[in-house]
Amino acid sequence: MGKIIEINGPLVKLQLPETVLGEQVRVGRIGLIGEVIGREGDTALAQLYEDTAGLRPGEVAEGLGWSLSVELGPGLLNAIFDGVQRPLNAVRDKSGDRIARGVAVPALSREQRWHFVPDPRRHENPHIVGGDVLGTVQETASILHRILTPPLIHGELMELAPEGDYTIDEVIGRVQLPDGRIEKLQLFHRWPVRTPRPFKRRDHAVKPLITGQRILDTFYPLLKGGKAAIPGPFGAGKTMLQQQIARWCNAEIVIYVGCGERGNELTDVLEFMPELKDPHTGRPLMERTLLIANTSNMPVVAREASIYVGITLAEYFRDQGYDVVMVADSTSRWAEALREVAGRLGQMPVEEGYPAYLGSRLAAFYERAGRVETLAGDHGSVTLIGAVSPPGGDFSEPVTSHTKEIIQTFWALSKELADARHYPAVDWLESFSGYVPSAAKWWAENIDPGWAAARAAALDLLAASEELQRIVNLVGVEALSSEQRWTLEASGLLKEGLLQQAATDEVDSFSSPEKQYALLAALLEIYRHGMKLVKLGAPARRLIQMPLLSQARRWKSQHKSDDLVALQAKIARIPVEFEQIAVDYETTAPVREDKATP
Repeated sequence: MGKIIEINGPLVKLQLPETVLGEQVRVGRIGLIGEVIGREGDTALAQLYEDTAGLRPGEVAEGLGWSLSVELGPGLLNAIFDGVQRPLNAVRDKSGDRIARGVAVPALSREQRWHFVPDPRRHENPHIVGGDVLGTVQETASILHRILTPPLIHGELMELAPEGDYTIDEVIGRVQLPDGRIEKLQLFHRWPVRTPRPFKRRDHAVKPLITGQRILDTFYPLLKGGKAAIPGPFGAGKTMLQQQIARWCNAEIVIYVGCGERGNELTDVLEFMPELKDPHTGRPLMERTLLIANTSNMPVVAREASIYVGITLAEYFRDQGYDVVMVADSTSRWAEALREVAGRLGQMPVEEGYPAYLGSRLAAFYERAGRVETLAGDHGSVTLIGAVSPPGGDFSEPVTSHTKEIIQTFWALSKELADARHYPAVDWLESFSGYVPSAAKWWAENIDPGWAAARAAALDLLAASEELQRIVNLVGVEALSSEQRWTLEASGLLKEGLLQQAATDEVDSFSSPEKQYALLAALLEIYRHGMKLVKLGAPARRLIQMPLLSQARRWKSQHKSDDLVALQAKIARIPVEFEQIAVDYETTAPVREDKATP
């Protein structure tokens, strides 16, 4: 037992001779929880996860004997936690609508009973190692929860409970360790959040994460087990895009971490997510989702911890063989928490006041993503998607620039596109993906071999239109040739008919890979047919007035992903529409040529 010596905001100096770095501590008469981050002699420096107002020197402090850890077991899904894994619903039941300081609530319910089905393989081979599956619990209708042996446990299984209903505190097995000690097994175990969970080996990510958003899947793909960032200024639509990804992506588990965002935005997420239906199963989406809420008005140190809590939970489901997506909104607020704590510690600031270790902390966090072979021999993945909120949309600021060097998919959001009501406001010039070669193999094998060529042609068209738009802004559209005017029109068709996608449109909120490629190929076909006629001398004005163009802009909202037969019928008429103009032009072209001959 020790005492408080000095208080500096969330940092408290304690007289605790026996404590170690990383150990959790309980401080003050109301029992505030914190973590030791420094030692000097018999004193320890701790950062507290709760408001220190009213705390006084001389009050008691004690070390708890373990580092900041999370409880891993049944009951995680369909739950909402704060930044240090306190279940907010249980906290509200105990302390009311406002979180009381020092409230102690276990992360997982000790009263609920779970139906445990032992794995029959355990009786055939009693020797177990960390990560082995002991049995299963049907946690939700959508997810079968695999009960894992804690990663550091190995030995002979002496006892395993029969099928039945158990609380997570009850002993379901006993293991004799190599040194002869007996270790009890329960439906849950704890793991320190700052330590990555072990695995056998990393795998190469081979399958794209299908989000249903055309600008992401078709142009800047992300693989399962990959790393992505969504940078963008205020009002560019980061939160909405992340919600769309969380709702529609083909991952099995979704973890949404609201890290330091405004309370009203996170409230929208907390109210919106439980009402959604899982499009893949028809069940409530929360059956395969868990939320971590740590808003900007919550303690800054808990904000810093929330990222690690989220990624540890993601690794736990990965170890069960699931594909997990973790969305962090936003890493900029997490970095601001690092900056505040570093300032109070008196550490030397570098770029814009951030500590010198900002880049290494970001890299260590993103490196916990990946597709792996688990200790049990299964394959699972963690895909990390971090939002970045650069002040004023400046992508050269430290958090964005460091993140850009680490990740491989960069979905840059544009305030100009958002102001023009073009959503998702992903800038096709600033964004990039390093996963295109791997994704191209999947698209070629499963959708169409022409995907890579079509994607490149569309990006070339969009880039050419940006140059032409600058000319139009300077001297007007009359200065463009017919070929240039048609290029500009075709790029507009591509933006409106393919890249724009309304999250509130029941038909177009999600677009399957088959629908994505069908629309892309159709719009490019329109462009090529038109350019062929323009090069023969047909006026661009006549092509722009074709009813086909306005019809093509509406195809995305007229046909669901399972209604591609009707869409393909319309696409098949594209050559017919242009053939009529070609016939008209051929009958008049010789006359024009005769008049032009001297």
